[in-house]
Amino acid sequence: MSHLNKNGIIQENIIYVFIDASNLWQAQKAKGKMFDFEKTVSYLKNKFIATDIKVFYYTAYPADGTRSYSIEGKHKFFTYLKKGLGFVVRKKELKRISIVSESGESIEEKGNMDVEMTIDAMYHFQKYHTAIFFTGDSDFLALVTHLRIGGKKVYIFSSRNNISQELRTGGDGYFEIFNIKEDIWGKELKHREAKSG
Repeated sequence: MSHLNKNGIIQENIIYVFIDASNLWQAQKAKGKMFDFEKTVSYLKNKFIATDIKVFYYTAYPADGTRSYSIEGKHKFFTYLKKGLGFVVRKKELKRISIVSESGESIEEKGNMDVEMTIDAMYHFQKYHTAIFFTGDSDFLALVTHLRIGGKKVYIFSSRNNISQELRTGGDGYFEIFNIKEDIWGKELKHREAKSG
């Protein structure tokens, strides 16, 4: 659907949405509910009067054998986003890094997707009018600024416990996801039960 600008001319608004799953996970834990991505896409279409919308979802997942539980459900969810909702899903295995300190050796896991998000936002630059980022990471300020200089509208969605001040004020608008009046939430978040010895 197109909309008329102030001169009565039909104007397109193609929106590209970039979702940082690890950032959203913090909000979901705080809310105690999962996001309903189908409802979220409908909300964004209506809110920004989008003529078309394309969603990119970025996530890192645990390597096989690194968890005491099955991660099959996670991969089924990625398939649902891709095949059911038409999202572009960018995923990679969490990198396991051995850290040696005075207290011994430990394993750290890293799965940062900032570079992938930036590449997609720049690679598709000519295809969209509005960029929406679901993230609170201040590292994205340079990208947001660059997109705005290039004539894009840029909006940030995040939560009060996870938004940097730089990003909150760096775009054309900031939306606190806990304050959205439309229902974008899905089922209750279930805590995994600890296995008894």
